[in-house]
Amino acid sequence: MDLSTINPLVLIASLMVAATPILLAALGELVVEKAGVLNLGVEGMMITGAICGFAIAVETQSPALGFLAAMAGAALLSLIFGVLTQILLANQVATGLALTLFGLGLSALLGQGYNGLKPPPTGKLDLGPLGDIPVLGKVLFSHDMIVYVSLALVVAVWAVLRYTRLGLILRAVGENHDAAHALGYKVVRIRLAAITFGGACAGLGGAYLSLVRVPQWTDGMTAGAGWIALAIVVFASWKPGRALLGAYLFGGVTVLQLNLQAAGLAVPVQYLSMSPYLITILVLVIMSADRGRAALSAPACLGRVFHASS
Repeated sequence: MDLSTINPLVLIASLMVAATPILLAALGELVVEKAGVLNLGVEGMMITGAICGFAIAVETQSPALGFLAAMAGAALLSLIFGVLTQILLANQVATGLALTLFGLGLSALLGQGYNGLKPPPTGKLDLGPLGDIPVLGKVLFSHDMIVYVSLALVVAVWAVLRYTRLGLILRAVGENHDAAHALGYKVVRIRLAAITFGGACAGLGGAYLSLVRVPQWTDGMTAGAGWIALAIVVFASWKPGRALLGAYLFGGVTVLQLNLQAAGLAVPVQYLSMSPYLITILVLVIMSADRGRAALSAPACLGRVFHASS
């Protein structure tokens, strides 16, 4: 094994790219769960966003339109979940699982004819003098727009939830929807808006996979990324900053195992490939040991059906 082939700076730059789709999906789901809704359909929304973004980008030769189409497609899919669970009062867990299965099947259908095609390249963002900083410029300031959008979204979600009236209302709906309804807030509308936002974020993350991370279309290419995003929300205790840490941890392990494979580590490839998922499970098990803290962090009305009495 030759570890000298692993460049730490390249590793960090690759880590940021690998973590971005999971971070986007996790932030969207975090907002949804803060509103008291448990949507297990993140995987289905991500894969739908991946094919919608890829197809539109290929047809129009515009990555920007591809990202917008991905957000719109996944948001529409999330609204199906929203209508079923918030208006028709369907079970959230069962509906979320059905949404994932539906998204996987729909993406396979829409993706016929796009296998083997290459999308238009997504250009790097020119940050001027920042990109010229020795070492750090190439590592931190030579990425595409979506990487920085994901980082800005972390700050935006944190600030909105912590300091704004909108965030206060969203948290109130998630903690006690009956009290929020009694105060005159439209619980169903607020939750539908949160669900739509979560779908758009998941779709953007899916499109990043198919247009940047792995610039091609393959059936099932999300490979469990949506489930990892769901796990990261729990790992983060519903806090945006910790979601960033969790996504970058998973992205770092993913990139590291690829580099170790290239370096010739004498471990079966299958073990290295499953290591990111094993580490995610291990972290969740460790966190679950402190059940009291996890229970205090979770929104009190998470997954509970709201039915207005008046």
